[in-house]
Amino acid sequence: MSASEFQELLTTESAFLMPYAVHLTRDPVLAEDLFQETVCRALVNREKYHPGTNIKAWLYTIMKNIFINEYRRKSKHRVLFDSTATAALSHRFGFSTHNTAESTLRYREIREAIHKLPDIFKRPFLMYFEGYKYEEIADMLKEPLGTIKSRIHFARKILKARISRK
Repeated sequence: MSASEFQELLTTESAFLMPYAVHLTRDPVLAEDLFQETVCRALVNREKYHPGTNIKAWLYTIMKNIFINEYRRKSKHRVLFDSTATAALSHRFGFSTHNTAESTLRYREIREAIHKLPDIFKRPFLMYFEGYKYEEIADMLKEPLGTIKSRIHFARKILKARISRK
């Protein structure tokens, strides 16, 4: 299928995408962006479309995947400023306070739980916690990568069990 034939097919068959984009985003402006991104991706990846197959299903899948990936990307970002009215009022009038005693106790509890880990789990976990990558830890401790990953996993599991019991 030539590029012009694909564009023609895409133009005639893409009108159904806009309502789906509005359904996903619940915002007409974001829906327009999602629609445009879907059409662009379809054009870029036209060689992956097999003529004679259901183009609507192919376009739905592209749109759904773009939406999910964008949602996941946004959910990983931390909220630096809460602009809700109650948050603004509480900051303005000082209605909320930070309980430093509770957070200090919780920090101490976590630190003690880490200290009580067996050395076989504690060393890799602390190195990972300090920011080393799995591969770096494996090289430094002269252990296989899979072993390091499993030890860090089990350290987390042990810590979670110990801290949640209290």
